[in-house]
Amino acid sequence: MNAQTPLPAPPSVSFFPETAPFSEEQRAWLNGFFAGMLMPQGAPTALSPAENAALMPAEVDDGAPWHDAAMPMDERMKLAEGRPLPRRMMAAMAQQDCGQCGYLCETYAAAIASAKETKLNLCAPGGKETARMLKSLAAELDGAAAPTANEPAPAAPVGAPGTSRDNPALVSLVARHRLNKGSSEKETWHVEFDLAAAGLDYEVGDSFGIFPQNDPGLVAAVLDAIGCTPADMIGERSAIDTLTNDVALSAAPDGLFQLLTYLTGGEVRRKARALAAGEDPDGDASTLDVLAALEKFGRPRIDPEVLIEALEPLQPRLYSISSSPKATPGRLSLTVDAVRYRIGTRARLGVGSTFLAARLEAGAPMRAYVQKAHGFALPKDPATPIIMVGPGTGIAPFRAFLWDRMAAKAPGRNWLFFGHQRSDCDFFYEDELAGMRASGHLSRLTLAWSRDGSKKVYVQDRMREVGADLHAWLESGAHFYICGDAKRMAKDVERALVEVVATHGGKSTDEALAYVANLKKAGRYQADVY
Repeated sequence: MNAQTPLPAPPSVSFFPETAPFSEEQRAWLNGFFAGMLMPQGAPTALSPAENAALMPAEVDDGAPWHDAAMPMDERMKLAEGRPLPRRMMAAMAQQDCGQCGYLCETYAAAIASAKETKLNLCAPGGKETARMLKSLAAELDGAAAPTANEPAPAAPVGAPGTSRDNPALVSLVARHRLNKGSSEKETWHVEFDLAAAGLDYEVGDSFGIFPQNDPGLVAAVLDAIGCTPADMIGERSAIDTLTNDVALSAAPDGLFQLLTYLTGGEVRRKARALAAGEDPDGDASTLDVLAALEKFGRPRIDPEVLIEALEPLQPRLYSISSSPKATPGRLSLTVDAVRYRIGTRARLGVGSTFLAARLEAGAPMRAYVQKAHGFALPKDPATPIIMVGPGTGIAPFRAFLWDRMAAKAPGRNWLFFGHQRSDCDFFYEDELAGMRASGHLSRLTLAWSRDGSKKVYVQDRMREVGADLHAWLESGAHFYICGDAKRMAKDVERALVEVVATHGGKSTDEALAYVANLKKAGRYQADVY
C-alpha cells in the first residue's frame, strides 16, 4: 500500500462529510487516498516456471551474493550497491524463493523494475521491511512507470484451479491429529486433506498454499475498537465477513498509521506519523497488530469501510507438503506448528496455523493451491543416497521424500537427522520412522533432543559427532537437504557441514566452503527454509 502517493478523488466521491473533524486539507487528502484505494485492484501475476525464466535478467551473472535468507537487509543492500535497479530490488526481497508472491525473488524484482508488476507488498516473508525498501527503490523509476499499490496490475493468464494463488481450488479437511504428547511445550498437528474433488496434482518437495480466515474473537475485538457492531455492513457484505476473509489483522500496516495521523493530534499524531515512516517512537512497533494499534491510539471511531481500505489483503500461507502422491493418492498432508503466544495480557494467534489446527472444520471447503518447488526435489536417479536435516516441522518434506521413495521402491540410501525438545513427547511420526528403520528403507536415523538433559543437543551437534560417516556419504554422491528456520538453524547446519568437510576431508576452511558451494551449484545441497 502506498499511502504517500494517493490518487485524486473524483469530485463526486466523498468518504468524509464536511462535518467530519478534519481540516479541508486533511479531508481532501483522505478522500483522495481512499478513492485510490477503492479503485479495482488487479491480481498479482502468478507465473509458470517458463514465464519466471523469461523474466530472469539475461545479461546479469553476478552470483547474487545477497541471496541468503539469513542475511540482514542492510548487509544484502550493501552487497547490491552499484548494481542495476532490478538486482537491488532482488536484494530487498526475503531471499526465500517461496513463491507466495507468484514469482521468485529475482523475477518479482525484474517484474517491478519493468513495470509489469505494480504491487510492492507481495513479499510476505519480507513484510514491511521489504515493502519499504522496494518503495524507496521504485522512486528511481520514471514517474510514468513507477508502480504503486493503487494501480491495477496487468491481467495475468491463470492455469487450472489449484495451480496458482490467483486461481485456487476447493479442498476439504479429512482429519487432523496432534503429534505432540503429554507435557510438550509445543502444539504440532498432522493435517490431512482430500484432493480428489479438486483434481490437484503435486510432487514431493512442493508446498501447499492455503487461504485462512482470521480468528472470530479478533475480528469482533477490532470491530468493537472502532465503535462498530456485528450488524454493520460494507456494501452488501457484513463487516464481519470482510474482516474475516479479506484483510490482514496481524502486523499493523503503514497505511493504518497514515490514517491515524488524520484521526489524532499533537504528540499522538507525531507518533502515528513516525510509525507510518518505519520509525519506532515507543519501542513497541514490533508488537503492534491492527487491534493493538487501534488501542494504542485511543480506539478512534472509524467507518469499517474506511478501516478496511487502510489494511493489507489477507495473504495465503505456504506449508511444506509432508505426504507423497505415490503413497497416498488423492490425499495431501501438512505438519503444522500452531502458533500461540502472549503479548501483555492478550493472546496472539498465528493466522494460518491456528486456522488449520482448530478453526477449519472437517469437510468444510477451503481455498488452496499447489506451489511448485524451485530447486527442492528428490534426485532424478533413485539410487542416489540422500541426507535430510529437518528438526521440528522441518521433517515435513522429508516424510514426503521417504514415503515417495518407499512407494517407488527406490534403492538409494536414506539418512534423516531429526531433532526437537523432548524425546518422550516431541518425536513426530515415531512409529512410521521405526517401521522404515526396521524394513531397512530408512538407512540411518540420527536424533537430537535439546531439553532431555542438562546440555542442549541440536542436529548440527549430531552432524559433527557422525562427521566421518556424513563426509563418506557426500563423497559417495549423496544429496544433502535441509528444511526449517532460515535465520538460525539453517546457518548453524551449514556451518557444521563446512566443519565436517574440513575435518574429515582434510581441507582448509576456504576449501571446505568451496566444497559446499560446489554442492549447491551442482544441485546436491538444497534448502527449504522460512
